[in-house]
Amino acid sequence: MRARTPNPFALALFWLGLQTVWGALLGISLQARTLQLVSSDALVAYGHLAALGASVAALTQIGVGFWTDARRRQGSRRIEFYASGAIAGAVAIAAFYEAPTFAWLTLAYVALQASLNVAIGPYQAVIPDFVETRSTGVASSWMAALQSIGNALGAIFASTIADARALAGAVDAVLLATCAATCLHVGRLVPRSQPPPARLTVSREFVDLFVSRAFIYVGFFTLVGYLLFYVDGVPGAKNLAAARLQSGILILIFTLVGAAGAAVAAKPSDRLDRRLVATVGAVLMAAALATFIAAHTIALAAAATCLAGLGWGVFLVADWALACRVMPAGAAATGMGIWNLALVLPQIAAPLLTTAVLQRAGLTGPSQGPRAAFALAIGETFVGTAWLWRLSRCAERE
Repeated sequence: MRARTPNPFALALFWLGLQTVWGALLGISLQARTLQLVSSDALVAYGHLAALGASVAALTQIGVGFWTDARRRQGSRRIEFYASGAIAGAVAIAAFYEAPTFAWLTLAYVALQASLNVAIGPYQAVIPDFVETRSTGVASSWMAALQSIGNALGAIFASTIADARALAGAVDAVLLATCAATCLHVGRLVPRSQPPPARLTVSREFVDLFVSRAFIYVGFFTLVGYLLFYVDGVPGAKNLAAARLQSGILILIFTLVGAAGAAVAAKPSDRLDRRLVATVGAVLMAAALATFIAAHTIALAAAATCLAGLGWGVFLVADWALACRVMPAGAAATGMGIWNLALVLPQIAAPLLTTAVLQRAGLTGPSQGPRAAFALAIGETFVGTAWLWRLSRCAERE
């Protein structure tokens, strides 16, 4: 029997599983496994591996997009992409956590990025596929809420479960269970009829906002990517296990405070100039990065994390509000696909740029390297913020 209306929670459950994977890997496990398997220049090895993985993610999403859209026009609910990506990803996660060498770790991470992005690309269309336009706000809010919960859950797993096989099993269990729940629900739904494809027209405002967002996300991924290396070099982190635990706590703090920052910025983003709200968030992020650089204790690092989480939550609210205003008319789905590149490309650029700068400056050591990376992130954040003001006030309000 077909369900008449989609359940927003059931649709968003798979996002919880996917974000649990990224919450475990991108902030903690990728760095920790690199430190375990690379005896020297771990920062450089991490930079190359992170950039390679993000490149595979971008190429996979672009490549699978055409295929899944063709299947959708033939009546597919895209479930086959969700399930195959999750199953292959679960195998790759197990290989990642038990890889005996850095070469095997690289192969496992590439396979993981390819597998999960076979699912992620099609899954990002789940709301327009099944939810009426008048209800997309509620569905989107569930996606945002479960993203935060998934990121926090993944960070908790990666920082508290020491056994590699148990950690992989916990992450896989959440991924596969949530995928199954969403697939079962989607299988009972009647897809919405597809409108004829519209021509994509990209405005100058769209381009300017894309560039601004990309620069700020480069700074964000620099902070997230080098946080464990930073904590590992702070006095008080006795070993890698302690650094993993402390990094997990900081990421959890960042996530929770970020949610509070988003709540605080909700009304101002509707009433004030959104460029100003986004700028306030970005300035708070830059101040947090400066505090990380100056700090030499975990307590001060925790204070910096609170400031960063607050700023990031404020920025995200204004960023999405601006995106909805400048999205190309009649081609929102295609526009969001392009918009997603402003998040994926910085995942490639952040480690590559940081690695190049650290190597050229001779700052790849465990103490000075992460601080230099954070200084670079401050510059990237300010460039993105300044670029944002290329938008006219009328354009951001119309």
